[in-house]
Amino acid sequence: MARAEAPSLRDYVASAPARFFWQPDASVRFTDLAHGTSFGGGLKDLAGRSVLLATASQLTAALALIELDGCARRITILPPDAEPGHLGALIETAEIDAVVVERDAEPHAALELPVRVACTPSIVPANAVSAARLRTEWVLLTSGTTGVPKMVMHSLAGLTAAIRSQSPADGAAVWGTFYDIRRYGGLQIFLRAVLGGASLVLASAGEPVADHLARLVHRGVTHLSGTPSHWRRALMSPAIRTIAPRYVRLSGEIADQAILDSLRAVFPQANIGHAYASTEAGVAFDVNDGLAGFPAAFVGGTRDGVDMKIVDGSLNIRSPRTASRYVGGRRTAALADDAGFVDTGDMVELRGDRYYFVGRKGGIINIGGLKVHPEEVEAVINRHPQVRMSLVRPRQSPITGAIVVAEIVLKSEGESAPARQRELKDDILKLCRETLPRHKVPAAISFVPTLAVAATGKLARRQG
Repeated sequence: MARAEAPSLRDYVASAPARFFWQPDASVRFTDLAHGTSFGGGLKDLAGRSVLLATASQLTAALALIELDGCARRITILPPDAEPGHLGALIETAEIDAVVVERDAEPHAALELPVRVACTPSIVPANAVSAARLRTEWVLLTSGTTGVPKMVMHSLAGLTAAIRSQSPADGAAVWGTFYDIRRYGGLQIFLRAVLGGASLVLASAGEPVADHLARLVHRGVTHLSGTPSHWRRALMSPAIRTIAPRYVRLSGEIADQAILDSLRAVFPQANIGHAYASTEAGVAFDVNDGLAGFPAAFVGGTRDGVDMKIVDGSLNIRSPRTASRYVGGRRTAALADDAGFVDTGDMVELRGDRYYFVGRKGGIINIGGLKVHPEEVEAVINRHPQVRMSLVRPRQSPITGAIVVAEIVLKSEGESAPARQRELKDDILKLCRETLPRHKVPAAISFVPTLAVAATGKLARRQG
């Protein structure tokens, strides 16, 4: 087993002042964890093992990650939306022989592993941690695939490379996130808080947006992160104007100009940035100029240790932040090509001196042989001043195979009168016709009260 050469997460926690993890029903101070344990006497049973982190609570997940880093041989982080039917395959692939759950968790047949240890936010005194520590492997599950998710291997050094290079420690910061920390985007925010000695306000499953925003106000949030869909939902709540972050971050989805402008209007004093990252490729870059897309100068050279190129319209990335490999010998596709580039599957288009994201390779709608990226159409619809968010999807057609349809959430409930809705539909379609080729213009528009957001924080897309 490889020995750790860099500081572990526990080292960062031990050096932090009295910072906190906050959840609605519990909190933990960093310094208490530095001298105690959330595992009772069970941490020693996890030493050197391949551990599945399967807690229901983000707080217990955060505590377990800090204690397991440098102790466990491997940590596999189970996201909250993981399918129970996939557990057996995941356990076999990652060679898992121990599981961490909450104290009162219901046993599950797929979790009948040699070692089962409970984690709790009630910190108890612990013996000093051994100086000899392991270089723990971190395994994350990919999202957006059908069947058993792929599992990718990261190191703590790779996961935190962008944080070390771009985010100096700021002990006065209070981070908040709409993400779940058991996915790559949320994990990045968790690590930023720990390495920066900052407190972190954790989201809670099923918590109303207004309640979450109220907790952010109460804890004095200074840095706040989420997907564009997270932010669009938050902007629908009047409570959004009660918070005053100095840094606003978007990632996980395309940040179009409409959402960036909306956030600038609400938070005129904040630094608003959007980041590009994926579970496989890691964090590639941040954009902080207030504009959608990214400068063309980012491509074709090494920038902050990251190389990018465009191959057939798809963004390819090579960097030290990239996952090292897929877990399991049954994977036939390599994570990177022979030159070390990862094909992200995210399609971009050069317009002037800037690249813009237009959608995913696998999300294209085929209209009589012509291609439509739903995200490209949504970006146009979202420009309309009365639109909060939109979802573009295919609908089957006997003539063209599919047609483009759009579901739209309006900013104001006062726009619900039938005559006003007919006027808005005509106005939105006019905008689309002026901006898009004919085959990309929606054939039908419907107004809906809300759009579903998946556990990943991304707009829940469906085919039809």
